[in-house]
Amino acid sequence: MSKAAHEVVKLARRQDRLTALDFFEQLFEGFEEFHGDRLFADDQAVVGGIALLDKKPVTVIGIQKGRNLPENLKRNFGQAHPEGYRKALRLMKQAEKFQRPVITFINTAGAYCGIGAEERGEGEAIARNLLEMADLKVPIIAIIIGEGGSGGALALALGDQVWMLENSIYAILSPEGFASILWKDGSRAQEAAELMKITAKELQQLGVVDKVIQEKMQNDQLDVEELIQRLKVELVYTLKQLCKLEIDELLMHRYARFRKF
Repeated sequence: MSKAAHEVVKLARRQDRLTALDFFEQLFEGFEEFHGDRLFADDQAVVGGIALLDKKPVTVIGIQKGRNLPENLKRNFGQAHPEGYRKALRLMKQAEKFQRPVITFINTAGAYCGIGAEERGEGEAIARNLLEMADLKVPIIAIIIGEGGSGGALALALGDQVWMLENSIYAILSPEGFASILWKDGSRAQEAAELMKITAKELQQLGVVDKVIQEKMQNDQLDVEELIQRLKVELVYTLKQLCKLEIDELLMHRYARFRKF
């Protein structure tokens, strides 16, 4: 039985969900984290580096939330500043230079909208990522692992394929924000969630998402090891297929994927 959208929203926001760093450590081997954007600072809401997948090097980038208040304060509740997106872009351009596929893991309510972030060019940083990812000459797979909120998520989600975990959401804004704008009443968030088409199943039907990674099998929750193994098999197979494409063909398919919307 499928869950109501507002129930999926609650599951996507649970603090015990696997984080980007959890996936880095359990899905890959030899993860080595890189820091800083070489311009301003090291935004700890964005994490990334290089690792091995099936003994082949890949670049992995994620938006990191915390599991408790101290961790969330350190990670700014998974809301990246412009330097976080610029760090991600630095890693992606490095991946292109050394011909490493890029895999992103996304879990954010949206980019940080503070005054400092705006002064340092939050919008430009997100737009630059979209521009560069559209033409990045290596395969890109983006995975929504929790919340995929607004441009803050899209800045890491312009890939050859976009996947979602079963209990994740992807939207232009939160249900609370939607309700506040449409009805001037944020308390109608549950109603908004049902209208917005934000669940993995709905977005796959709309063609926004290419693959949904199941978190349950025959109504039983998959344990972490099984979920990781299933995701690993899918990644290895899909990257092999993408790496067979000539660069011009890869970019043409990526362009066509997003132009269809």
